[in-house]
Parts: sequence; C-alpha cells; structure tokens
Amino acid sequence: METSGIFTQRFLEGLQKLVDHHHFIYPTIPPQGIYFEALVERAFKQVRQPATRVKPTTRNAPRDDLNVGNARLSLKTETGLSTNPDFIQITKLLTTEKKPWTAESLINRALQHLSRYDCILMLRAIWRLPVIHYQLVDIPVTLLRSIEGADLKPVGKLTDQQSLGADIYRGEKKIFHVHFDASDRKCQIRGLAVADCNLLFAWDIQPSD
Repeated sequence: METSGIFTQRFLEGLQKLVDHHHFIYPTIPPQGIYFEALVERAFKQVRQPATRVKPTTRNAPRDDLNVGNARLSLKTETGLSTNPDFIQITKLLTTEKKPWTAESLINRALQHLSRYDCILMLRAIWRLPVIHYQLVDIPVTLLRSIEGADLKPVGKLTDQQSLGADIYRGEKKIFHVHFDASDRKCQIRGLAVADCNLLFAWDIQPSD
C-alpha cells in the first residue's frame, strides 16, 4: 500500500528516538495527546529540508494538528492496556455537537471533517510487559471515507437520542465499524485492521523501573 512521502525513514527513526527519550522521563506512560504532537513536530523539524514549513495548528481545534509543507496531518494515539496489535480503535475521530442527530447529517459531518486531513498518523502502544511494543501507523483517509453511504442503524439502549452505527464493507469484506455515540457525541472507528493500513515502523522498548 502506498504511503505518504513525508514519512521518511529518517523521520521515523528520529520519532522513535524521541519516544524512547520520553520514557526516560515517564517510564511507564506512553506519549499521548499534545505530548505526542510535540514529539512529531520536533521529529519533522530535525529532518526537514530548508524550504519545508513545519507548523502546529491551534490546540483542540476541529482541524488538522500539524502542517508539514502542504500536507495536513491528524495525529492520534492508542495506548491503553487493551490495545490490540492487529486492530485499531479510534475513540474520537471527531465530536459531532451540532444538530440534527440524523444518519445523513452525521455522515456528512464526518466526511467534512476527514476532508481537512491528508494523512492520519497514529502511535500505538501494545503492552507485552516487560516491554511495550510500539507501532507507527499511517491510516489512509480514503479508507475512512468509506463511511459515505453507510446504512446507520440504532444501537444500544433505546433513548430519546439513539446512538447509531454500521459495519463498513468493501465488496464482501468488512473493514471496520463506525459508531456515533449519543452520550458523548463522539464518532468512533472500531476494528480497523492494521493490515489494511500502512504499518510504517515498529519497535520494542523496555521501560525502566
């Protein structure tokens, strides 16, 4: 599967070293959120060409997290103890706060959100103590856009505002499940195979005591 040209070997090796250095300070806490974003920004700045602009965007804004040249990046982490080495969960692709809460509206908002990205880079921590196995995964935006035309159905307990979800297929193959949670308004992606994405880099680190 073709990967983004900005994820060079030098960048990946530089990011690995920064993640490993993070563990000298926080031995058993993988980098998440703004901490991972800061490491990615620094890794790009360490290997960038002179003419390449590396610029973070506004924190917590509903848009890309980092601009590298003309590429708009979304940065995600999955680091819980239940992280599956083979299947990705995105607990918050976006927050759908606007009304109406209808299948058509929710899908349109998710597609609009995805149009703001060129790349989605995820750091995943798989706990195999005494080591943590890390994966850096490039999640194709086009793959997530397969939710277009999804047949969302009510799921969970019956409430005034029902959560909606659907299995997403390519041909006869299920590629993931999309879930719009009515309780917290988050759009989640569940059961996305790492094999259907671009596994860029993987390594083990043994946290110090």
